[in-house]
Amino acid sequence: MRHIIKPFFFTALSFTIWSCTDLDVDIKSQFTEFPDNERAAEAISADVYTAYRGAMGRDHWMVQTLSADEAVSVSMGSDWYDGGQYRQFHVHNWNADNGMLTNMWNSAIVGIVNSNNVLTIINNDEADIAAPIRAMRAFYHFILMDNFGAAPILKGRVEVQPDRSPRAEVCRFIESELLEIKDKLPTTVNSSTYGKVTKYMAEALLAKLYLNWSVYTAQNVEDYTPNASNEKLQEVVKMCDNIIASNQFNLTSHKFLEKFRPDNGPQIKDFIFVMPYDKESQQGMTFSRFWIHRSAQNQFANLPQSVGGTFRVLPTYLDKFNLAGDERNASYIGGKQYYWSNYQEDRTRPFLIRTSKKGIDQDYVGADADAQFEWQLDITRDIILRPDGAATLNVGNDQKGRSMGYRSIKFYMDVNVTSAHQRNQSNDVPIFRYADILLMKAEAILRGASATNGETPMSLINQIRSYVKAPLLTIAPSLQDLLDERAREFADESWRRNDLIRYGKFEDKWGFRDLYPAGYTEKFRRIFPVPTTVLNLNNIWKQNPGYVN
Repeated sequence: MRHIIKPFFFTALSFTIWSCTDLDVDIKSQFTEFPDNERAAEAISADVYTAYRGAMGRDHWMVQTLSADEAVSVSMGSDWYDGGQYRQFHVHNWNADNGMLTNMWNSAIVGIVNSNNVLTIINNDEADIAAPIRAMRAFYHFILMDNFGAAPILKGRVEVQPDRSPRAEVCRFIESELLEIKDKLPTTVNSSTYGKVTKYMAEALLAKLYLNWSVYTAQNVEDYTPNASNEKLQEVVKMCDNIIASNQFNLTSHKFLEKFRPDNGPQIKDFIFVMPYDKESQQGMTFSRFWIHRSAQNQFANLPQSVGGTFRVLPTYLDKFNLAGDERNASYIGGKQYYWSNYQEDRTRPFLIRTSKKGIDQDYVGADADAQFEWQLDITRDIILRPDGAATLNVGNDQKGRSMGYRSIKFYMDVNVTSAHQRNQSNDVPIFRYADILLMKAEAILRGASATNGETPMSLINQIRSYVKAPLLTIAPSLQDLLDERAREFADESWRRNDLIRYGKFEDKWGFRDLYPAGYTEKFRRIFPVPTTVLNLNNIWKQNPGYVN
């Protein structure tokens, strides 16, 4: 939403972002006055909020989604193999040279450095105006810790090459920071704080941290089991209760799919913390480019540029969308296709592609192979590789291959894009939602926390079920039921990898993982390797166990 992030008046200093080297310029010398109020602090802090925008809009989303059981990114002939960077995440054989990991690491480090630059200008970490910046710094440390394990704890100007602190230490640093500043954070929730830190963002991050506490504090990432004791479960409930009691959020301000459209914004009362995007001024979000069928760039609008069409939902994940009447079932489309208009499928206008029998099936050799006709696009559920397609996840570049696998329309294409927008969308991406608060509380209780306020896992899940018009639970849910509910609610929102690790299911079988059977037992992959480029510049660091330097 272009009206949310205000223009940025302070440019971050030149900094070698992955080497954490010394800052050569006295930041404070750029100002005659230091910010002493909220408005002044906001004016110099925009780069703190935007540092991870590009990663959140593509690489972070891809890594979380493709390494989990949600989706696979296929190639079509020689198209979209891209050196195997997407395939690696699906089959679980990624390495430290994968550029998407580099972008995630560097973007989080930039966020930390930008935060520290602003805190240096404020020159008083205890001031209320410093609290949002410290919360964002904690958030960026969370991204590093969740994805890469051990990470440098950077709380100010770096004079010497820092060490990486153990994952558990980073986890506790994040906790201490958020607990120290959360009551200094704004409690206003409106357009002025949309996309910014509030007290509820900090409490949501704490709830997420506490729910995964036994994952993050395990002596060795490979030793974690879903039965591990979690001393922080009651704290999960406490943080969730604080957010619930605020009465600032609800599920029902908008229907499910309305929340993720290009015109979403502060009117969505389910959103606690978001990354705002705008196709003109806040670019970086391109989900639909990868989901829309390769031959269907005009199905939703006359898009000026081609689409990738590489992402396909895995059938086993699609099967979770099986509740009668559930509005979330419409997150994916398949079968015979029609044109769409104003977020509705127009059943009077079949989507036709001019092709041939050979164009549909490249192996067809009949005499009429090249005869042209109009074919209604038909998206199939199953994804079948070409006989020689294992090495590249190749499904073929014919219409049969292009049409395998249902497609997500949750983050609906921005139909007003022009060629100048370079496929960017204006859909804001939620990071924390009220729905997640309810389901985190339900999970904490299922795992052993005491129930509060008369709420049970069943009643909490039924709040979700009710607003999406799904059948209500009539018996107490299991942890598996809750995980399936999370799958339906948070598809394409970059939390599935996190969930599967916590549930001990990250090494399970799905999709084409048989192509790398070792991935079923390589539990070190619960964290990613430190990128090669980072290690080259930080030569005192060691690579994460299991990975080759």
